Amino acid sequence: MHHVTKTQQFTRSSLDQLFALASQLEKTRDDCLKGKIMAALFFEPSTRTRLSFSSAMLRLGGSVITMESGQASSQSKGETLEDSIRVISNYADVIVMRHNETGASDRAAAVASVPIINAGDGNMGQHPTQSLLDLYTIQRELKREDGIHVAIIGNLRYYRSARSLSYILGKYKDMKITFVSSPELQMADDVKKYLTRHKVEWNETEDMAQVVKEADVVYQTRIAKEWIKNDAEYEKQKGRYIITRKVANSMKKGAIIIHPLPRIGEITDDVDTSPHAVYFRQVGYGLLVRMALLKTILTSKQK
Repeated sequence: MHHVTKTQQFTRSSLDQLFALASQLEKTRDDCLKGKIMAALFFEPSTRTRLSFSSAMLRLGGSVITMESGQASSQSKGETLEDSIRVISNYADVIVMRHNETGASDRAAAVASVPIINAGDGNMGQHPTQSLLDLYTIQRELKREDGIHVAIIGNLRYYRSARSLSYILGKYKDMKITFVSSPELQMADDVKKYLTRHKVEWNETEDMAQVVKEADVVYQTRIAKEWIKNDAEYEKQKGRYIITRKVANSMKKGAIIIHPLPRIGEITDDVDTSPHAVYFRQVGYGLLVRMALLKTILTSKQK
């Protein structure tokens, strides 16, 4: 493993190894990355991903340099992404990058002399480390890997986390995905074709009520105003699928609700105390997965 730009590059074996390491790192500190530097390049806003990666690096004994806004970079002066990456490769041992352009991580990986980790690229791109922590959360909470019914709800067309999770679920057996969305926000065809090719059962519906009663995992998403530029369309979409306590109470025993966060009203606050709600534990699992990923990438060459 060198660059991490999309979930399709993982095998089931590599996922098993990564998750085993994540579990080993729970409640421990490790200085295996002492002397290593991570550059966090965030051309888009981020709280969880940026701080999670920074915390992961620090907990492994490494250091972090950061750029939190594209306006603070030389790209605001006209420098190309490729030139920026060539330069920053001299300053760090790994680059974690979020960018608003789909495919930006692949462009960066093509010229970087150090590993690139995609922390989200574009509205139709991917967010592979989010899908890794989503999958790890599912497996930790359900205590199984195969035969899982996942309902992915809300903004499916313009939500890179939903795309990445769909791709990674294709690595497992007897999986079923139900896409719940309005016609305007349905999952893109490339993901559906991938799932069909990998023999993952999938279907789509506009009706959330029945699906949440049947699913093992309810993956709620934010409508994401930054990707829906028409205000009237955003207002129409944002209130269409809301998980209330009543909805949560209709779920079967042992089923879970996850969300990449932030939530903007699509899960009501009273759901937080539901036994189905695990989205805040999900954040902690994400730290472990990112620690495992950084350790794997930055120590593998030393073996």
